[in-house]
Amino acid sequence: MEFYNKKRLGDILISAGIISEEQLMQALKRQKEYGQKLGETLIDLGFTNEMEIANALHGQLNCDLVILSERRIEPDIIKLVGEELLRKHLAIPFEFKKGYANILRVAMANPLDIIASDDIAIVTNLQIEPAVSTPTDIAAAIDKYYGNIEALKVAERYNQERDNLVKADQVQESDSEDVENAPIVILVRSIIEQGIRQRASDIHIEPMQNDIRVRYRIDGVLNKGRRYNANLMAAIIARIKIIGGMDISEKRKPQDGRISIQVNRVDYDIRTSILPTVYGEKVVMRIATKSGYMRSKTELGMTEKEMSRFDRIISNPHGIILITGPTGSGKSTTLYSLLSYLNRDSVNIVTIEDPVEAHIDGINQVQVNEKANLTFANTLRSILRQDPDIIMIGEIRDTETAEIAVKASITGHLVASTLHTNSAVGAVTRLADMGVEPYLLAEAMAGVVAQRLVRKLCPDCKRLREATDLEKHALGLDSSQSIHIYEACGCVKCGDTGYNGRIGVYEIMPTSLRIREAIRMRSSLDVITEIAELEGMKPLKTRVIELIKEGITSIEEILRVSVDDEY
Repeated sequence: MEFYNKKRLGDILISAGIISEEQLMQALKRQKEYGQKLGETLIDLGFTNEMEIANALHGQLNCDLVILSERRIEPDIIKLVGEELLRKHLAIPFEFKKGYANILRVAMANPLDIIASDDIAIVTNLQIEPAVSTPTDIAAAIDKYYGNIEALKVAERYNQERDNLVKADQVQESDSEDVENAPIVILVRSIIEQGIRQRASDIHIEPMQNDIRVRYRIDGVLNKGRRYNANLMAAIIARIKIIGGMDISEKRKPQDGRISIQVNRVDYDIRTSILPTVYGEKVVMRIATKSGYMRSKTELGMTEKEMSRFDRIISNPHGIILITGPTGSGKSTTLYSLLSYLNRDSVNIVTIEDPVEAHIDGINQVQVNEKANLTFANTLRSILRQDPDIIMIGEIRDTETAEIAVKASITGHLVASTLHTNSAVGAVTRLADMGVEPYLLAEAMAGVVAQRLVRKLCPDCKRLREATDLEKHALGLDSSQSIHIYEACGCVKCGDTGYNGRIGVYEIMPTSLRIREAIRMRSSLDVITEIAELEGMKPLKTRVIELIKEGITSIEEILRVSVDDEY
């Protein structure tokens, strides 16, 4: 520790060549103004990032760099220090030094922080050996090992203070420090932050008969969740309604709101839906960031052949492009990447969305407002008088919108939208069912992309085994054939789920002359599918089977995403 005392973070980063003297001076000036830590200031200014700082400290101080997400911390270690102290210093003990029962190894965002080391040493009565980790990794580890314990403590505090608090339906929003430190405020923020750090796409807060269940949807699947005392529900709902801009006195009708929150210097936009159920109001919060939707088309995960077919579709000067799939299949991400690719100074792009999920510079985005009669159909009529080149419709929901969109695409506009169908060819029959005439549809259709998201097996714990006869049948193989597939196992790196992240699976159908003729002649779905496959369209089922054989996903995923009626 004496060696560490002689070092300062700024000097270390300069020695490592990460920042310059001028950048350090600028950061120190800003740090003084805003009262931030130096590392946070340097990151906010864009001079460096968490990993660069951690690597510099690791190299210059000769202390270990620890990846906490790859370690399992024993319960005996967790009990040594309270969550509040660890969050204050952004540190977490993770093991005893081998061969030394009195030396506790602690992962720290800043191993130079002598006060943090001293505080933990006093509490544990042990000698501290610092290691370095990133703030995000430490915060996620604290959530993982202490989150539920702390939430229960907050709940107990609320129960103790409940008699002194204003009733939930009389709560008024305030910027006072007392409100920000109120137990329910802390609990709600903790629930949201833990969801964000666990990469959740949705947070479900559900009133049950005897308690409250909080679940996170991670990689498309809801986890088992945590339970809280039922008497917290009214206060939790009231707090969410306040920060989401909803009516706290209305408890009988569904409500929608939006919450903005910053976690680890990233801004998140949370769409909130409240629905009355038999046991009370249920909350679902959908977590989104602009960066989550803003991906280039090369980052969508398409193969070279798929990208070539996709490029054929989006290179059309006019026509309608449809992205199809169930909820949560990544349609919005594909649509936004398409718009970003087409976004140039020479074109006028206008969108109609409900809601606007990400703001894109250079694109005119319109938010649907049913109360003001700003529906998809009405707004689309107005947009056609705005001299558009490209129109994006968030979703084709009704016959009127479908007819206007198709006619707009025929009159020289490029229209992109989403539709809820199971396959690319299914989009043709869906629009026909909506009342769009086949001859108009044949003329308008530029192409369709059907997609799903399947979970990727964790590379660290997946296990190879022989496929069963039932699994061989699912893969289209004879039972006599020998094939090995990987299965999910679970380890500390993947949170014991066996999966880590997701990959897109695509079925891409550019509209050829033969397909147009088949649509015009009202051919069956099977006939159009046969033509599309002869012209190179790879069905979703085939692509998922390829991923299973490559060891990227498991046989369970083909069943979960239901890409074919056979399953």
